[in-house]
Amino acid sequence: MRIISADSAAAILDDKFNPLQLVASVAVLVEAPYREAHIRLAEPIFKEVDDSFDVIVNEAQLCQVLLETVQADVVHLDSSLGAVPVDELSPVELANMKVSNKARGNLLKILPKLRRTAGEIRRKHGIEMLAIGKESIAVRIAELTAGAEAVLFACGKAVDEREPLMLGLPTRCEHRVADNKVYLHSLIEAEHDVRGYANDTTDILGKARLTEMLNPVARGFRALKITPRT
Repeated sequence: MRIISADSAAAILDDKFNPLQLVASVAVLVEAPYREAHIRLAEPIFKEVDDSFDVIVNEAQLCQVLLETVQADVVHLDSSLGAVPVDELSPVELANMKVSNKARGNLLKILPKLRRTAGEIRRKHGIEMLAIGKESIAVRIAELTAGAEAVLFACGKAVDEREPLMLGLPTRCEHRVADNKVYLHSLIEAEHDVRGYANDTTDILGKARLTEMLNPVARGFRALKITPRT
């Protein structure tokens, strides 16, 4: 099965490790053996965390763009709603789901756009977009891939502004750098061989120093201090 998925990941942190801006969104194509992305479409977003509830719309649209160049059997959206087809999800069904009032309110605001995108995908490509969330390994791979791309985007920001910054990584992963790539390896049990990576085509990693540490206020998360090289 060939799966397209998308996620947004990694956040710029303040000096108290509070998340300020989401850094990157990525759509990926994942196929057997489902360990990493085979094709990806990434973009920097630097979106304020407090106003990021609609980022899932952009993720759905990235999946739609990726489908213009590759074939897939299904789309997995990072929304944990029982794997229902998004274009069939109604406000009434959403009201009966076990989600917080805040999440329900935000989803109701963006539901028309999500349904429209999912409907266009079904009509043009004959496949469903499922609101499956973190139950999908493809969503996890998209999360790690977005995090890896975010490391490069954040390095570029630090170098351009000549200021160090702190980047919060996705949950339960660690970074490695090798062969002009930055990797995020999952630390979740039974995911030891699952990873995301990004290609450094501009040698931005050579212009910054990366120091990984545990996030002291968010157990299970790590952070990277990114310092421009002088």
